[in-house]
Amino acid sequence: MHSRIANIQSRIIALQTQQAAPTVQSTQTTQKTTSSGDTFANYLQDAVAAAPTANKSYKLNAKGIPEDLAAYGNGRIPADALEKVGNTRHKLWAPAAESLTRMMADAEKDGVKIGITDSYRPYTEQVDLARRKGLYSQGGLAAKPGTSEHGWGMATDLDLNSKALGWMKQNADKYGFVNNVARENWHWAYKPKSV
Repeated sequence: MHSRIANIQSRIIALQTQQAAPTVQSTQTTQKTTSSGDTFANYLQDAVAAAPTANKSYKLNAKGIPEDLAAYGNGRIPADALEKVGNTRHKLWAPAAESLTRMMADAEKDGVKIGITDSYRPYTEQVDLARRKGLYSQGGLAAKPGTSEHGWGMATDLDLNSKALGWMKQNADKYGFVNNVARENWHWAYKPKSV
């Protein structure tokens, strides 16, 4: 079941990058049968119907902030404006969530387990983290509240053993993720070349 969900999510992402509506119409005539007996067209239609973001367009503004989230403010994004990462409780900006879901599924195919310890971080959690861990500017581990990449749903903290960290270093950029905090090998930000 997990691999079927990952497969559906990968197909959704592919559809989004190829303008979902025309692609769905062209696949409706495909009658390849999947292993469970469903036609590929039905399988794909179910995946698209389950994806609320399939027909949405996503862009970053000049500051690298998601245009569809900018009006809310950093750390003030409502839960329904973010997308769940796979079958976890974690949420990110929709393109980041979809890419992370696909990346985790692909890593799993390679025998690598990638866990998530943190994702979108509301403003109150940013304040608490800065109080507990200190600010980067003062040698700590937290961004100034209201400036965190986590507050835009653009960063995730991952649970990585040495094998998973090696896999991330070799593959993460293919999914738009970069390790952009030198002291934190767990912090991966979504920085796509294009959305």
